[in-house]
Amino acid sequence: MIIAQLSISPVGESTSLSKYVKFAIETLKSENIKFETNAMATVIETDDLNKLFNAVQKAHNAVLSCGVRRVITELKIDERRDKNATIESKIKSIQ
Repeated sequence: MIIAQLSISPVGESTSLSKYVKFAIETLKSENIKFETNAMATVIETDDLNKLFNAVQKAHNAVLSCGVRRVITELKIDERRDKNATIESKIKSIQ
């Protein structure tokens, strides 16, 4: 299972980024992936790396389509092949 952390930030725009985050989230909703948004990033769970990259590219482009001229996208990927890790199992392991 692949668990990734995604953060997309327009550069040179207003101090509030919620408008842009909403565009990225709406794009992710149309993809066949599980995700959770928190105060700092979005955590994505998928079983396929191509699905992840496709969803990230669409979210990245959605923010650019808002008229911003520069976007920084950060993606951190945790792919476990020794066991079936999920967002929930990672949270439970620290409780």
